Order: sequence, then structure tokens, then C-alpha cells
Amino acid sequence: MKFLDLTKIYLKAGDGGNGCVGWRREKFIEFGGPDGGDGGRGGDVIFEAARNLNTLIDFRYQQHFKAERGHDGSRSNCAGRDGEDLIIRVPVGTEILSEDKEEVLADLSRDGERFVLLEGGNGGFGNAHFKGPTNQAPDYANPGLPGPELWVWLRLKLIADVGLVGLPNAGKSTFLSVVTRARPKIASYPFTTLHPNLGVAQVGELEFVIADIPGLIEGAHEGAGLGDRFLGHVERCAVLLHLVDGTEEDVAAAYKTIRGELKAYGGGLARKKELVALNKIDALDEATRAGNADALAKASRKKVHLLSGVSGEGRDAMIRALGKIVAASRDGDGAETSDEPEDEIEETPGGWRP
Repeated sequence: MKFLDLTKIYLKAGDGGNGCVGWRREKFIEFGGPDGGDGGRGGDVIFEAARNLNTLIDFRYQQHFKAERGHDGSRSNCAGRDGEDLIIRVPVGTEILSEDKEEVLADLSRDGERFVLLEGGNGGFGNAHFKGPTNQAPDYANPGLPGPELWVWLRLKLIADVGLVGLPNAGKSTFLSVVTRARPKIASYPFTTLHPNLGVAQVGELEFVIADIPGLIEGAHEGAGLGDRFLGHVERCAVLLHLVDGTEEDVAAAYKTIRGELKAYGGGLARKKELVALNKIDALDEATRAGNADALAKASRKKVHLLSGVSGEGRDAMIRALGKIVAASRDGDGAETSDEPEDEIEETPGGWRP
């Protein structure tokens, strides 16, 4: 299934039903009078977040949505039936934006959460509504009010616990594939990942979601490479895992490039808890490994974890460290970074499994 995280759709609430002009005509009733019923109310447009959806691909094939119109009133004081509400199911984490993308109309971040975006038009009054001592035979009725309509953008921000960031070909997809059951595309060239990938990792009884974001390059916030459009998927992560390719000539510059793009993007990403890992250490000798780790530690001012997705070195300690931070964030602890080097994270009992 193709991943789609941004789409534009047209919405219209149901029009109200028209009121009826009717007269009571029965045998032996000389002055029947007006008996036209009111029209029914139009249906609302309601959005509902659903946990079992993970993409907006359905909206590629249908972009126009209209709620049912209210039914007209009829004689014998019969009111028209209200129109059925239109319930649009979207993935958890979907934002509804105005047509100019300047205003967030709703943010559906919980499973089952509902939001009434458009209310249907009111039904018109029938002529029976207007009868009175001074107007005993009104021969008019109100039309139903039209339902409001608008274009909106739907933007999906994945609800993930851990976000993987780094330059293209830093080993993010490989790491995701070895700690979860996800099977992203892996190849030895940049921009292998064109869309975010998700996987579920487990440490003991704790399960958490890891999001693999397409690689960033310098100038991504200005649209270079794939741009930064996918960074929205890690805005709600508890922790970022910053992977730096150990085979880079200048690992410090690689780290600073990504940090610069995170700051330029905004959204609080630069303040999130961050773990820094020197990846692909299986391809380095001991001297190069130590030198690159020292350079990366000075650039990041954080503890540098040594990691290899291929050989598995450092994998267990990393997944446990991530699980500990995720567990703390779910307990309500903050997840912001500091400028001080991180302390050694103790390993929690219990192994991990994808």
C-alpha cells in the first residue's frame, strides 16, 4: 500500500429539508386549517480517528464528500426525516487544516476521537408553524438552510514513540529491520527510503513504535532532496535516535547538518530527547572507531553509542535505552534534551524481540 500523508478534500454538510404548505382536508371537518410539517435537518460532517488506519490513500480515489440532505416536510404535520451524518474515518494523528494551511481546525490524536467539522443546515418551517389568531391560514413555508461547504487539507502525523533521523544511507532502515519485523527497502545508495516506515519493538512487556524517516540533507528545510515534509511524523516522538554513518569522512559535520535542519524546521524537534549513535562500526577498525566517536561526542556534547545493524553490536543496549526513555515519557516525565553529556543508561532486565 502506498503511503500518503497529505491530501486535499471537499466537504459539504447536508442541506435542510423544505417546509411543507399543506391543508387539512377531511370529511365533516369544515375548517381544517394548515397542516404542513417542518423539513428535516441536514446531516453533519464528522471526522473519527481510527487506530486500524495508517495512511490517507483512500482519499486519493475520492475527494468529494457530501452529507445527506434533510427530507422535506409533508402534510398531516409530518416533519421530514433528518439527513444521515457523514462519518469520515481517518488515521490517528491526522490534522485537519484550512484550505490555505494556515489554521489547524482539528487534531485527532486519540483512537475513537470525533470532531464535528460542519453542521447540517436547519430544516424549514411548514405553514402549520406560522398559524395563529391573526394568521389562521398561512399559505407559505420556509425553505431549508443550505449546509456549509469548504475545502480542507488532511495531514497525517504518525504517532510514533521513537523517530530515526540522519543523513541518507546512515543505516536507519537497516536498524529498523533488525529490531522490528518491518521490512523496509534497503540498498547501498542514498534516498532508498522515500516514505516513512513503521515498526514495533518490544523490551520485556513494553512495546513501542519506531518511525524511519527519509534521510535529510543540507538545505532540506528549503526543499533540497526530499525536503523536510516527513519530519512532521516525528514531532510527537518521545525520543529521537540520531544515526551517524561511521564511514563518513567528517562525522561531526554530518551530525551538525541534521541538527541544523531540525532547528530550521521547528516544531520542537531540536528540544526533544536525543540519543546519538555512531552506526556501521563493523566497517571500522579500532582506531577509526575511537577517533570518530570522540569527534562525534565533542560535536553533540552527548554520550555516543556504538552501533552496527549488520553485526548486531550495541543493538541490545540501544533498544533497551530507547525503551527506558519511552517508558519514562509514558509515565509523564519530560523528554527534552540538555547540553550536558548523558549518563550511562543502565540496562533493564528482560531481552528484546521484534
